[in-house]
Amino acid sequence: MIIIPAIDMKDGRCVRLYQGEFDQQTEYSKDPVAVAHNFERLGFSHLHMVDLDGAQSGNQENQDIVRRIANTTDFSIQLGGGIRDQTSAELWLKSGVDRCVVGSLAVTQAESVKKWLEKVGGDRIVLALDVRINESGTPLLSTHGWTRESETSLWQCVDDYLASGLRHVLCTDISRDGAMSGPNVELYREFIQRYPDISLQASGGVRHIGDLEALRDAGAAAAITGRALLDGRISKQEISSFQHAE
Repeated sequence: MIIIPAIDMKDGRCVRLYQGEFDQQTEYSKDPVAVAHNFERLGFSHLHMVDLDGAQSGNQENQDIVRRIANTTDFSIQLGGGIRDQTSAELWLKSGVDRCVVGSLAVTQAESVKKWLEKVGGDRIVLALDVRINESGTPLLSTHGWTRESETSLWQCVDDYLASGLRHVLCTDISRDGAMSGPNVELYREFIQRYPDISLQASGGVRHIGDLEALRDAGAAAAITGRALLDGRISKQEISSFQHAE
């Protein structure tokens, strides 16, 4: 399993939100490029970047930062936030980004996103599917920065995309994001059992190296972690041991 560190950008800074709330953000650095270089020194090969300004407004305000990181590191970069049409996705894929992450549009404009998948290939698009677990235990999708609830389940959405070449899904249990409460391992284990041919990126709730080991044991292809790394809750030695154990 690959550990993918996350950099969320807001107004040119590296921040973390609590459960997607823009008024509950913590600033970690005024220099996201330096944060990326530090992650590279720790031995990571992949990087997850989110333009929070783009996610809010649809206008990507942090493009220069993304390009600087792409040009000065060897990361395989996946980028989300404000990518709302095929043209934007294709431009990023030609500008050093390896995968584009598509969130709300994957739910609200599924037919268009299916065409993107078929055009650029399933390995270049990641569907970011954010869920809240209802009282019956069904993971229901949320969109628009987690402000709108859907009656569509995670399973219905993924089933709908299978014929279009879907290969990568980033799944976040919203209740766990930024809360340092541990990942929803049972949800991810069920996903992997249902869709063994899809590479699952687990996101939300990672507190320490033990959580990453649990996700690896569940069969996740990757785990995204931001706050635990930025807070120093996972040490360089633990990262190295985990990577060498792969």
